[in-house]
Formats: sequence, structure tokens, C-alpha cells
Amino acid sequence: MFDKTKVVPSDVVTKAAKEALERRGVTIEAIAKIVYEMQAPYNDGLELAHCTESVESVLKKREVQHALLVGIELDVLAEKNMLSEPLQQIVTSDEGLFGVDETIALGAVFTYGSIAVTTFGHLDKNKIGVINDLDTKKGIGVHTFLDDLVASVAACASSRIAHRTRDLEEQGETFRSIPPEETAPETDIDGAKY
Repeated sequence: MFDKTKVVPSDVVTKAAKEALERRGVTIEAIAKIVYEMQAPYNDGLELAHCTESVESVLKKREVQHALLVGIELDVLAEKNMLSEPLQQIVTSDEGLFGVDETIALGAVFTYGSIAVTTFGHLDKNKIGVINDLDTKKGIGVHTFLDDLVASVAACASSRIAHRTRDLEEQGETFRSIPPEETAPETDIDGAKY
């Protein structure tokens, strides 16, 4: 049963999700670079700073935070051989028929609509930037969930940029017209915390 006295404040969950990424060697800038690569061809004046702002906004969403925390924890437990068999071997080897990693990541993507879903599919297949590094295990550790989660965050941030592009076009503007902090226009709504 839900216990209101044990609710974790939003800022605590946001901080935990960002720290989990950092501990695993994934920076916000690395994710923003993927977003930039995906969106720059379609957006005049788009800068890496706009993409960074979009990633930061995505990381404030509970669905994304929860997916990151669960997936990263499972990767860490697999590294420590703390999962039961046969799950331990399945996660450690990132078995091809194991789709739970994509399912968790895709659940977070749905928050940002069909553009995010198709972008996630593209990133899952093409493994751009740090996603490729994680997938090919160029570092140390198990990244069965993390590569898909990073693709999820990048897809969501790309979708935000695409939708903001439409808003700007309707006003006769481009990303060249706005500072990065205006990439997230929903922060200017009265009463909105994020």
C-alpha cells in the first residue's frame, strides 16, 4: 500500500539518477552530443548547449529517472555476480533475445511521443557515440541496460528539440534566435517546477 510518509522528493531522485550516470562514466555532455548529431541537420543555429539543456530537462522526468535507477542497479548487480542464474548469465552476456533492457528504456521513451520512439529505434540499431562505447564494452563492466537507457534519454531529448523546432518555426524563429535556457519553454509556465 502506498505510504505518503515515505515519498522521495523529486530533487533527491533527480540527483540520484544523475549520479548513477556519472558513476557509470556517462556525462550529460556525451548524451547531448548524440542529440546534437541527431538534430543539427534539421535545426538552424542549434548548439550543443541547447541539446545539453534538453537532456537536463529529460533527466527531471520521473519515468526516465526510475528507468535509469533500476537498469543501472541491475547492471551493477550483474557485475558483482549478485543475480540469480540463469538471469546472471543472460544479463552479463547481454543475450540477443533478452529484451527487458530495451523494454525498460522504451517505457521511458513513450513519455516523449512517436518521434522519441522512432529515434530510440534508430539509436538502438546504430549505436551512436557513447551508446556504442557502452554496447561494445570498451570500458569495464556490464552495460546491458545502460546503453539502452542512454539511447532513451538521447531520444527523448531529441524529440524535445524537434517539438521546440516546430514552436520556433511558427514564430518565424530558429534555435539561433533563442538562448539555451529557452530550449525548455515549459519552465516559464506559472506554477511549473520544471
